[in-house]
Amino acid sequence: MSLSIQTNVTSLVAENNLQVNSAFQANTITQLTSGFRINSSGDDAAGLAVANKLRSGITELQQGVRNANDGTAALQTIDGGLNNISNILDTLKGLAAQSASDTFSGSRTTLNSEFTTLLSEINRQAANIGLASGTANTAATQYNVSISVYIGGGDTQTDSQVAVNLSGSGNIVDSNGLGISSDTVDTKAHALTALTDIATAVGNLGNVQGAVGTGQNDLTYAIGLANSQIQNKSAAESDIRDADIAKEASNLTKSQVLAQSSVAA
Repeated sequence: MSLSIQTNVTSLVAENNLQVNSAFQANTITQLTSGFRINSSGDDAAGLAVANKLRSGITELQQGVRNANDGTAALQTIDGGLNNISNILDTLKGLAAQSASDTFSGSRTTLNSEFTTLLSEINRQAANIGLASGTANTAATQYNVSISVYIGGGDTQTDSQVAVNLSGSGNIVDSNGLGISSDTVDTKAHALTALTDIATAVGNLGNVQGAVGTGQNDLTYAIGLANSQIQNKSAAESDIRDADIAKEASNLTKSQVLAQSSVAA
């Protein structure tokens, strides 16, 4: 190797290595202090695109879980109202059975007054849970529709939603919808008719309760799947975006030694 006094090649090599090691050290410190392997697009452009897509999916699913919890709460409120209406139907049937007997010696007028009052209570509770007769898009009828809860995580928007169908006259649970609005127990004959109508109403109400219960179960399963997807997507994003702290701590020590050696050279 020739000896040159104009160009100090060895010094240039040391200077170049110092720049490389300083950049390596700066990148290592950035990863350690941020906790991310990717801190700019230049760090890993392809990996950043994949990680951002995963993060977007996670955000969608997290909101979907909240949506599902809100849907479950609404269905639980409806279910509570349906249980109350079921109890009222039991009371109505008892009153009708009492009036239908020839051995009843009390006042059928009194029985009928209580019977009518309970029919009004059914109407009130049905309106409060949004399953009453009336004009569409009002509070009293708000859940007499096919309820769609967006969860996310599906290949299509259809697959990303859970539907609970409470639409149609069959899911109206006021006295009109249950077919008992005109019943009375003021005579034995009327009471016998009421018994038949109430039996039918109990069956119809059970169908509505079944639909609500199925909807609650579907949402519970959907929440479980969404939480699993959140967990797996988060793990995948972490593998791409997050820094390996143990590795970067080792790299920091390495970069510090190399930088000191470059300066010493």
